[in-house]
Amino acid sequence: MADDQLPLTAHLEELRKRLMIAAGSWFLAFCACYVVAEKLFQFIAGPVRAALPEGSSLVFINATEPFFTYLKISAIAGVMVALPIILWQIWGFIAPGLYAHEKRFAIPFVLVSCLCFGAGAYFGFTFVFPTVFTFLIGYGTSVAGINAMLSMSSYLTLSSQLLLAFGLVFELPVVIFFLARMGVVDYKWLAKNRKYALLAAFIVGGILTPSPDVFSQISVAVPFYVLYEVGALGARFFGKKKAEPQEEDEEGEEAKPPESTD
Repeated sequence: MADDQLPLTAHLEELRKRLMIAAGSWFLAFCACYVVAEKLFQFIAGPVRAALPEGSSLVFINATEPFFTYLKISAIAGVMVALPIILWQIWGFIAPGLYAHEKRFAIPFVLVSCLCFGAGAYFGFTFVFPTVFTFLIGYGTSVAGINAMLSMSSYLTLSSQLLLAFGLVFELPVVIFFLARMGVVDYKWLAKNRKYALLAAFIVGGILTPSPDVFSQISVAVPFYVLYEVGALGARFFGKKKAEPQEEDEEGEEAKPPESTD
């Protein structure tokens, strides 16, 4: 560890620089996304438009709602676009406190984290959204005389929360990998607690899906558990190795000089 002797002010200055770069990259991405904010909203509204009854559409409640909705979706999309730079700045700040052999994971960390988050968001948008919104809207409009009138802002809030949740769930293997590298968990501990991971998978599935639809909950629980197993497998091959006590004793005995017989 090279920089553990630096004064606190130096660490704060480094943190300020990293935050400014991350914020600047997000702002540039936000400006670029705002140019196509309307198209972005049309894209993300695809699943709910398909679930709405014929003749229904999204609405806005007040005059400023479309403007702020487009600002919000541009901000969210900006985070997604700037995520590699943001993660790189996070890594750049913590890297000086790591050993040399741990720093080689910098590029894989950024790439795999972005890919996992994107895969989670894609999975939720493609497979979970159609089922969730079809069920919710169908349930609400099943009563005679009730029409579906969803506002732009409320839909974007719900969909962005779900996308964030699925993205974070797919980060599970990355989290397990680094915990294993630090020696916090190991393969044996992960294998021993499989049953709790399975229970947690269905609890998370019930929390993340806003409907009691069994398919939606399973669609979250199954990838959660599969990713847990992927993380456990990674911990087995790449986790921090612990010396066996027996091996240490044998090495210690071999290191002892022979006793004199005089």
